[in-house]
Amino acid sequence: MKIYLASDHGGFDYKEQLLDHLKTQGYEPVDCGNTQKDQNDDYPEFVAQLAAKMQIDPESLGIVICRNGVGVSIAANRYRHLRCGLGLNEAHVKSARTDDNINVLALGADYVDLEAAKKAVNVFLNTPFSALERHTRRLAKINSLTALG
Repeated sequence: MKIYLASDHGGFDYKEQLLDHLKTQGYEPVDCGNTQKDQNDDYPEFVAQLAAKMQIDPESLGIVICRNGVGVSIAANRYRHLRCGLGLNEAHVKSARTDDNINVLALGADYVDLEAAKKAVNVFLNTPFSALERHTRRLAKINSLTALG
């Protein structure tokens, strides 16, 4: 399975470490940028690259990283085919996968240490969606929402 990763300078070091971690776990990670640490970069362009690749590969998963994880999460959720959730710890990520079927995990490098991030990624990749009726119903309602204003 391909796992797409994207980060700005704030998440760059984590992304590099997670790419290696995923390779050792037998996954096929794909770096969507930035490919160098650039203090002047902006995460929306790298999230856009991840979104484009995931649209072509709908069974894939993604990981986005910035300093607090919120900006990349907001950017990712602009794309209709992405369901991004911020992961604070293993239990939080497990709930996001089972209940909300997130396909993109957002991490905040300033708030989750690297070892905890690796554990959260493992939970993200190994936890299936529960497909309980109430969760499926809620996701269908989310998918039917249209933009306001």
